[in-house]
Amino acid sequence: MIPLRDTQPSFSPPVVTIALIVVNVVIFLFQASLDRYSLNHFIYTYGVVPDRLVPSTLVTSMFLHGGWLHLIGNMWFLWIYGDNVEDVLGHGKYFLFYLLTGVAAALVHVAFNPYSRIPTIGASGAIAGVMGAYLIKFPHSRILTLVPIFFVFTTIEVPAVLILAYWFVIQIVSGVGNLAYSNLSQGGVAWFAHAGGFLAGMLLIALLRTRPRYHRRHDLHW
Repeated sequence: MIPLRDTQPSFSPPVVTIALIVVNVVIFLFQASLDRYSLNHFIYTYGVVPDRLVPSTLVTSMFLHGGWLHLIGNMWFLWIYGDNVEDVLGHGKYFLFYLLTGVAAALVHVAFNPYSRIPTIGASGAIAGVMGAYLIKFPHSRILTLVPIFFVFTTIEVPAVLILAYWFVIQIVSGVGNLAYSNLSQGGVAWFAHAGGFLAGMLLIALLRTRPRYHRRHDLHW
């Protein structure tokens, strides 16, 4: 299933979401300009390496990506869900929320892989936090989704609560299945980081005050 857009309107321009996308793209273009040796050094310097954790990399790592598909997938999900969460929190609080959930996701990854020397990069943990917040604030929204039916792709509207819960379960199941492999010698997807970011987003959005117009729900349509 490929989410295309949500049905929940925003009431303010998503300036922080757009800025985050631009910054991530610009940094990735810089990465793409580096030779292999310089790129590896850059990733090891600014990515999260649990075995020699540098606190600043908990933030810098979330602005690096491993390839075009990694970047496009993350920015696509951020665009779909980020504008509404930014609308709920306001621009400044949303930016702080984004950073905090990204840091929380990275710390969960470190907790599960304390001796790993493989650098972890990507905005996935922070974006998972945005998705967790979206689930709390807009469970009745629908996501226009591209799905294959008998080898033909069609679009249907799927309740946000279903598609986000399904995504979360996939992260947990994949993370548990990946525990059998040694992260000291193998890279891969930081499944538990995604799950940790998602749960952090759900918790943090419940603690933060929303804009006055969201004291009453705006997503009660089905």
